[in-house]
Amino acid sequence: MAAVRSASATWSGDLMAGNGTVTANSSGLFNDLPVSWAARTEEPEGKTSPEELLAAAHASCFAMALSGGLARAGTPPDELHVSADVTFDKVGDGWKVVSSALQVLGRVPGATAESFQAAAEAARDGCPISGALTGNVELSVDATLDE
Repeated sequence: MAAVRSASATWSGDLMAGNGTVTANSSGLFNDLPVSWAARTEEPEGKTSPEELLAAAHASCFAMALSGGLARAGTPPDELHVSADVTFDKVGDGWKVVSSALQVLGRVPGATAESFQAAAEAARDGCPISGALTGNVELSVDATLDE
């Protein structure tokens, strides 16, 4: 069965001076988070952006995929700490998400640095958010075992 998740946005004004909000309709976990063009291209100043939300989605998706892959390999993680840096940059006459760089620090009993790196690369390539970005955005992963 397919899972459908929903969010909504409201915007007022023009692109440069306007502002808006974004709400998680499915979970209700956040309502009316403020967004603006300046929060995307300058300093956030207490507002979020589509790119920050994409970074959160990519980090959590990757963590789940890596946890599953490690468990299937017989080395389930005690803990994974994942961050994603999504870069939004001017390309030609427009703006584009150009990269998502994942960093993971893991406590994984029984894993070696090599097996952890291989599992991280497989998760980078296999998580559904990565799949949505592949071919459009540069993806990378830096994996470190916490020993």
